[in-house]
Amino acid sequence: MPYHAKSTDAELRQGCIQQDRLAQELLYRRHFGWLLSVSMRYTHNRDEATDILNLAFLKIFNSMTQFQDTGSFKGWMAKIVFHTAIDHIRQHTSYKKHHDYSGEIADQSVENSGLDHLQAEDLYHLIQHITPASRNVFSLYVIDGYNHPEIADMLGISVGTSKWHLANARYEMKKMMEQYYQPNL
Repeated sequence: MPYHAKSTDAELRQGCIQQDRLAQELLYRRHFGWLLSVSMRYTHNRDEATDILNLAFLKIFNSMTQFQDTGSFKGWMAKIVFHTAIDHIRQHTSYKKHHDYSGEIADQSVENSGLDHLQAEDLYHLIQHITPASRNVFSLYVIDGYNHPEIADMLGISVGTSKWHLANARYEMKKMMEQYYQPNL
């Protein structure tokens, strides 16, 4: 079957199962952009996110027969990208595992008034500039909806460390917002 840009995901999946290069390329091009946004949540730059995504696509292509038509294909691919990003985080991010960070910074509240003036693109830019370990916890907690025990288990850290990194991410974002988004007086 000749594959083309208007082929359905189901047709491209069948081509990928048969290891058809054109089907793989078309599937990759079709879903690259939004899947890149998944991996960008956990990285500091586009090159690193692209590396994660390419590894994830390799996993997607190699496990295509495992997809069950009972769920969303896009969701299935996003889950593979997410787990690939988490594996990358575990290997490349240093967390302070032996300390209980339930102290001062974790108990501070962060005022969200600056968020009212931010566009999604601005928020994304801020997230990219948070310290990597804190950015990862922030993304897992705020964007993906995981709780601290789940995050601690995924990243191999304590719940207290997860809470500290979330508070630190909020603190860093607040400082950046104060610097870049001064309200008009």
